[in-house]
Amino acid sequence: MSWFCYLLHCADDTLYCGITNDLDKRIATHNAGAGAKYTRSRLPVNLVYSEVCADRSAASKREREVKALSRSAKLALCRVTQVPENP
Repeated sequence: MSWFCYLLHCADDTLYCGITNDLDKRIATHNAGAGAKYTRSRLPVNLVYSEVCADRSAASKREREVKALSRSAKLALCRVTQVPENP
């Protein structure tokens, strides 16, 4: 099972970082208002970055690293990383 570290762009122009083992389901949960407390009042959210991690531990470590980045560094990360379009 793969784990993902991801960044969401929220409706209020903020960024949210999280981890999951089912990216599509987690994004749907966020947009249904049942995800993280932070995103509930900032809907809709759009996936702008994701990366595959080996396991939950690696995903959590990467989440901490991404959260420590400045906003401009997070946006730069999004620009160099392509997120596949949903069919």
